[in-house]
Amino acid sequence: MRRQDARVAVITGASAGVGRATARLLARRGIAIALLARGRAGLDAAAEEVRAAGSRALPIEVDMAEYDQVVAAGQRVAAELGPVDLWINNAFSSVFAPFQQTRPEEFRRATEVTYLGYVHGTRVALAHMTPRDRGTIVQVGSALAYRGIPLQAAYCGAKHAVVGFTESLRCELLHDKSKVKVTMVHLPALNTPQFDWLLSRLPRRAQPVPPIYEPEVAARAIVAAADRPGRREYWVGAPTALTILANRIVPGLLDRYLARTAYDSQQTDRPAPPDRPANLWHPVDGPGGEDQGAHGSFTPRSHSHSAQAWLSRHRLVATGGLTGAAVGVLAWRRH
Repeated sequence: MRRQDARVAVITGASAGVGRATARLLARRGIAIALLARGRAGLDAAAEEVRAAGSRALPIEVDMAEYDQVVAAGQRVAAELGPVDLWINNAFSSVFAPFQQTRPEEFRRATEVTYLGYVHGTRVALAHMTPRDRGTIVQVGSALAYRGIPLQAAYCGAKHAVVGFTESLRCELLHDKSKVKVTMVHLPALNTPQFDWLLSRLPRRAQPVPPIYEPEVAARAIVAAADRPGRREYWVGAPTALTILANRIVPGLLDRYLARTAYDSQQTDRPAPPDRPANLWHPVDGPGGEDQGAHGSFTPRSHSHSAQAWLSRHRLVATGGLTGAAVGVLAWRRH
């Protein structure tokens, strides 16, 4: 697959977590980066990291659920940084709660940010890329885009919707013989600040379902997808691959397994603090409004590498190695 090189990139949800880690990686390449998010403290800190790496940064406060704000952000990026080559949709919000304890307005808001935010970002990206007939759009997804789990109905529903929307769009781009590429990157459980600031009605503190990976694992996969968007999607981490494949083979068995285990596995043993923040309606950079960075509070339990993700990014190397090993074994057996 032909490598795509970008000079100007847009990252939504860039103030923390995966977006923040991805901005750091791209900045090391000298790519100018527009950072879109709601939290001012996180945006300013992310911009400083990009500049420290020697790249240009343009932090823009944007609510991705508001289409007009996204349009204005795209216009500003083009005017101040130049034509958009790469757009990474990553922003989201959600609610940790059983569906029947999630209020209709909360479900709608989570859907507008997590699903319509991707639709808005993609529409604006295409408006800038289609006239030039070049560019790449990366949709950051999740294993939960293919397998819904308890306590995250709003998030799972939105991620499922992103997959269906992206598949439709890909077909249309192929029909038009467009050179604009779109790909998806599906992620495992990650150590990001979301578990400290998403709206939660769980009795205990929310946590990612182990095994947990650092956001840099996701960032490396996103950058690889941006480089080579010819693949429809990338699966990051063995848990993601196993979850998606198992759901295709034994979905009913997974229903029962998750009904029995997923409530406890998404909560720690610690009671949830009564004054916990929630960023569903307003940005929350941290407990005191400070920059939260890329990492959450599960670093001691998190993996900084994934063998599966490396093999997924380096298919030719892996295939060549396996082929060489097979040839070696056959040669040995003949002698």
